[in-house]
Amino acid sequence: MMKLWWITNIIWLLLFAAASIVISVRNLDGAGVVQTPELRLIAFIVLGAFFIFVLIGQLIFLYFARKRNHKA
Repeated sequence: MMKLWWITNIIWLLLFAAASIVISVRNLDGAGVVQTPELRLIAFIVLGAFFIFVLIGQLIFLYFARKRNHKA
């Protein structure tokens, strides 16, 4: 169970790193709007909020996975 948790975390880390790089280097977003520093900051805030949501989910999963391993 813990191996699955680690693999999932590595995949999430790679996805967030890729999204951060894309936000950092893109000149236009999907709607064709030129990316100013303010718009990039908003995109990073949205990505960060999603990261926190995923982090909370992963910590809940870790709590139950450890609880299950201690019973076995």
